Amino acid sequence: MTVKRTERSNPEYARDNTLTLTLHSSHLDRRQDVSIYNPYSQSKNLPVVILLHGVYGNNWVWMDLGGAHLVYEQLRQQGLSEFVLVMPSDGGIWEGSAYLPLQQGNFEQWIMDDVITAVTDNVDAVSTASNWYITGLSMGGYGALRLGAKFAEQFKGIAAHSAITKISDMALFTDTPLSHYQTQDEHETDILYWCKKHREQLPPIRLDCGKQDQLLVSNQALDKALNEANIAHHYQELQGSHEWPYWHENLRTTLTFFNNIEKHKI
Repeated sequence: MTVKRTERSNPEYARDNTLTLTLHSSHLDRRQDVSIYNPYSQSKNLPVVILLHGVYGNNWVWMDLGGAHLVYEQLRQQGLSEFVLVMPSDGGIWEGSAYLPLQQGNFEQWIMDDVITAVTDNVDAVSTASNWYITGLSMGGYGALRLGAKFAEQFKGIAAHSAITKISDMALFTDTPLSHYQTQDEHETDILYWCKKHREQLPPIRLDCGKQDQLLVSNQALDKALNEANIAHHYQELQGSHEWPYWHENLRTTLTFFNNIEKHKI
């Protein structure tokens, strides 16, 4: 059993070209929300981009703080392929769940099972033939890199902006004790472990970080570790800090990156 119950927004009343789902998650045993942009396309088998939010946020922040849908529409006018954008809650625990399988709920499977299944079931333009991509910012960047590497065969591309790169980075943003993020497997939280374990299945990866970001050193360390492990990836350091104007501006790079994968240019 996956999603226990689904509530759908009515397009007659909801914001233009946006669907909101409230899902009773089988993995969390509670209700959580997902925002979907471009759900009513008449196209079939559209590729899907999952956008994971950071600490303090929820399903709405990528659109209402980051203008993700506006970035997408601007790029569409410039020739971007059609995508469906999926923006789920992280599960709503503490300041952030880190998208991990925890005692308090399986926030990993909330994304990989409940969200993916619900989108496939509720969006006619998405099917089992659709390609899936994953990205995120800060804690969501950590989630995208870890989930993308752990479930490498399910994704065609992975990207992250200003990513937390190790679970200890959470202490920069939350008062929740790091012990709360302990998992049963000691390697579970380690991005590099999953990249090495699935190096043959990894899709193209890109990550960027602002030069004024407090996570710059962590991103540089991950870049170095990936290089030393001979794991192919694209890494950029750009002007900016840990804030929405940076993510709004640089989301276009990720969407273009995914578009190039779709068009077999990468």
